Amino acid sequence: MEKVLLLHSSSDGQTIKIMRHIEKTLGEEYQCELVDLNQLPQIDFAQYGRILIGASVRYGHLNKKLYEFIDHNLTSLKKHKVGFFCVNLTARKEGKNTPETSAYMKKFLKKSPWQPKLQAVFAGALRYPRYTWFDRVMIRFIMRITGGETDTSKEVEYTDWPKVALFAEEFKAF
Repeated sequence: MEKVLLLHSSSDGQTIKIMRHIEKTLGEEYQCELVDLNQLPQIDFAQYGRILIGASVRYGHLNKKLYEFIDHNLTSLKKHKVGFFCVNLTARKEGKNTPETSAYMKKFLKKSPWQPKLQAVFAGALRYPRYTWFDRVMIRFIMRITGGETDTSKEVEYTDWPKVALFAEEFKAF
């Protein structure tokens, strides 16, 4: 049974939910371990057959801990089978939901010394009732500007689950 490390940097839990879906899609032939990348874990890359990193975008940025992790583990990331995906609300729109068309993925690839060979971009979820007052106001403002949902009583999941499952299959074949 191959060991797989699923590293996440999640703001509100949607990245973790996506990782769990990928874990389920991978099936019983893989032993998956889910770890919070924001804790800057020490990883023994040799323990794992493959690694997947998923990170969410908040206010236009990936978490700084992601970049710290990459800086500390760059040699290992380059040597091993490591895939990457980012999660953001902009990806709810056609034409902004692929590694080639996502401004956030382009920004990541420009800033990061690590260039993952396997990449994906997924739409996240809008969870107004769960946000703090400040986040609710700011995210509503951003959604108004971008033509998104502004009713703060709603929760909307934009994640394309068949696309996530397809990526999980690509990750298996990677």
